[in-house]
Amino acid sequence: MNKLKVSLVFSSDISALSTLDNAIKDIQKTVQDKQKSFKISIDSMKENELFLNIESEGFTHTFVPRIKNLLMPIMKKSKIGIRTYRIIDYVIEVELEKKPKHEFTIPMVTKFELKGKKAILTFDESFDTTQIDTGVIERIVTLVKDKVTAQFYEGKAEYNKIIWTSKEIKHPYKDDPTDEMVKKQWIVQGPGQGQWFHTPSSTALFKAMEKIAVEKILKPLGFREVIAPKVVPFEVWEKTGHLSGSEPEMYFVSMPKSRDIKDWEEVIDHYKITKKAPVDKIKKMLKDPVGGLCYAQCPTIYNAFQGKTIAKESLPLLIFDRSGVSNRNEAGGRHGIERVNEFHRIEPVFIGTIEQVEEIKKKLMDTYKDIFEKILKLEWRYSDVVPFYMQQSGGFGADKQDETNWKGTIDFEAYLPYRGTRTDSEWLEFQNLSVVGDKYTKAFNIKGQGVSLWSGCTGIGLERWVATFLAQHGLDKKNWPKEFLEFFEETEEIKFL
Repeated sequence: MNKLKVSLVFSSDISALSTLDNAIKDIQKTVQDKQKSFKISIDSMKENELFLNIESEGFTHTFVPRIKNLLMPIMKKSKIGIRTYRIIDYVIEVELEKKPKHEFTIPMVTKFELKGKKAILTFDESFDTTQIDTGVIERIVTLVKDKVTAQFYEGKAEYNKIIWTSKEIKHPYKDDPTDEMVKKQWIVQGPGQGQWFHTPSSTALFKAMEKIAVEKILKPLGFREVIAPKVVPFEVWEKTGHLSGSEPEMYFVSMPKSRDIKDWEEVIDHYKITKKAPVDKIKKMLKDPVGGLCYAQCPTIYNAFQGKTIAKESLPLLIFDRSGVSNRNEAGGRHGIERVNEFHRIEPVFIGTIEQVEEIKKKLMDTYKDIFEKILKLEWRYSDVVPFYMQQSGGFGADKQDETNWKGTIDFEAYLPYRGTRTDSEWLEFQNLSVVGDKYTKAFNIKGQGVSLWSGCTGIGLERWVATFLAQHGLDKKNWPKEFLEFFEETEEIKFL
């Protein structure tokens, strides 16, 4: 049973109103007819405030708007209005499916306790009552349940069902290509973490991969190029859900408090004297973060169509962005050129009816297979990949693979000979394709003319393509497939003394 003490705040003094006692008793009877566990009583009155004790199963706070409405006719007779209400004390007991393995914290609550298969949340007057009608309390309870569920999947790998594997290829080259690229000075360590400076030879490889992706995949399928913003406001990530766990990998962006150079005089003078960036002083001159650098290109693409209705003749909508870099804090996960903080991606996004999205997905799968088999000549496979927690929610997974309502992610993985044997080593995920259903079209209120819309994306990471290609074929161009060389423009490398 959940217990709420709430204060109704009126427009004037109510201490002389004798009708309130009976009114609350009538509310008890009216509501209890449909909600047997509901109980309400007057705790006290003070000038223009009425303090009520309410008990019920479920979310007790959801009864407050109804109580206000039931009191309105009585208050109008006395020419008194109800201005607002505020929580004084609120205890919610949450039944859990499993006993949590360990303690955890929950924000925005005064007190949080775990007792066996029960969680107890306490809110007090410090809780922002304006948040109640936005569903915050309900989401806090959901967060409690999600955190408990997540404890039972910690340390487990994502669900991965291999659907198809190419034939094995003999690979004479066994080295880590990044090491050889450094020795040949195709790449030079960048000034920041997880960055590379690509010299002409490496850049030519990237441009060849980009040319293949655009000319052999995207343009033949009807994708058109766009340029998407690369600084993403929090409001956009709030809609896409990227703020539900991606924060440790994000680069956040803060604006200066002032553009007046006089305000920056101390910072400038300090640098002139020390020739070092005075980070502590710069911090003081920055506003709170407004968002972050591009983590994935699709959020700002969806944002461009927010609230719009796409005409039938523009469906399916097929677009791609290849402008600028994406940034992620890989920290200890960085390796070679394939896992870096700053990387280059082509982001195709497709929006259409369920049938159109399914058709595009199939065409992309077929086209990727042609590229990887006939041009790049790779040893690879693809898998239906879903995190364990998502499997529990239903509607995702390999068992839906052949259905027109399939949604989920296909990972394309390549064998890297330098990592070991095919069976014992980790294959590199170098490409993926996701169908996200109506997740983003709903989040951004994107409509179709007379139809419901689904969407999908298939980020093409050029670093991953190059790393895979070189790991299997090496850096000697004589060993590269002639079909690939048709896209590669030879260049003269920079010579160093």
